[in-house]
Amino acid sequence: MTVQRMIGGAAALGVAALVLAGCVAKADVAAAEALTVTSTDTTCDVSAATSTSGTLAFEVANTGSQVSEFYLLASDGLRIVGEVENIAPGASRTLTVVAQPGDYFTLCKPGMVGDGVGRAAFGVSGEAVAVTGDDAEQKQQAVTLYAAFVKDQVEKLVPAVDELAAAYVAADDATARTLFPQVRAYYERIEPVAESLGDLDPKIDYREVDAVAESLDWTGFHRIEKDLWVPAQDALNADGVTPAWQDWAPSTPAERQGYADTLVSDIAELNDYVHSDEFSTALDEQGVAGISNGAIALLDEVATGKITGEEDWWSGTDLYDFVANVEGSKMAYSLVRDFAESKSEGPALVDDIDAGYAALEEQLATYGSWDAGFAGYAQLTDADKRTLTDLLNALAEPLSQLTGTVLS
Repeated sequence: MTVQRMIGGAAALGVAALVLAGCVAKADVAAAEALTVTSTDTTCDVSAATSTSGTLAFEVANTGSQVSEFYLLASDGLRIVGEVENIAPGASRTLTVVAQPGDYFTLCKPGMVGDGVGRAAFGVSGEAVAVTGDDAEQKQQAVTLYAAFVKDQVEKLVPAVDELAAAYVAADDATARTLFPQVRAYYERIEPVAESLGDLDPKIDYREVDAVAESLDWTGFHRIEKDLWVPAQDALNADGVTPAWQDWAPSTPAERQGYADTLVSDIAELNDYVHSDEFSTALDEQGVAGISNGAIALLDEVATGKITGEEDWWSGTDLYDFVANVEGSKMAYSLVRDFAESKSEGPALVDDIDAGYAALEEQLATYGSWDAGFAGYAQLTDADKRTLTDLLNALAEPLSQLTGTVLS
């Protein structure tokens, strides 16, 4: 299982109507009987590959040896329409969702890590379903879906980091260099969550200049990055002043093992947190405002770090982080878009935000893709950077109004 395959399908994140569980009139419920799903350690068999729009019930039986999850994903492969987790071996659980017409994917995730097994296309035909019900219930469902997205990204991050760490320790630097930007994408899509955990984000993702400024031990992705892309003797650090080789030398095998173990441990801690009651409580307390603010924060990450080329100083893989931040931002936005649009000033605002994301994505696509890879940041001209900056600013202005509109 390669990281590149796990990321596939995430590049085009569409903004679609929010699909909510339990918020539909009985007259709109699909007449079809419940769909059955059998989850094993290696397969995910769904009794049908199509259904009619409305309320769908997936009865999931885990016949494997590991705790499992079942997902219904949107056509982009990134947005989660519904999921049911913690299905113990021998147990069954039911996922109930209101599905609009369209293309989806089903998959199971035995062990609750990695990209899952048995991914299969699932089509929904029929008429659009009118979503009704209590506004508070729908907002809580948006929070639930965002929590599922965060957990899914971190669950994929765990084995991806294991793979990167193993290559780094084995001094298989060519493999590690290929994996590095792909692995980081999972983290970059949900980075504000880690940033809320005190020193965890600094340990995982601080640049050297940040660690030095705060007198911290420098560990994490960027410490490994500097070993993988050894700086030239006359290179400068990200501060643009300090010689890159000052007080530094390539890590010994023992040091590599230590940095790898630390990163693996820190990501495991992040995984434990996003599956904890503490995380659920924090998201519940923040509500849809937390989701909206997360969309804004991820775009800020691009504007303050990626656009300058200072994030991945040695590898020049900033465009991978750039794209992942935008994907995570747009994912969060998609969950609160309908709430914003329902306000008096909302339609014009979401039109501006939709157009902003579309223009930014179109420009980013000129520099590559997840499948083909993205250009090194040094290949971008000053004109390219000005164009990206202008597009970021054009999106940031209406997006900054999102939280206030959602809560109005």
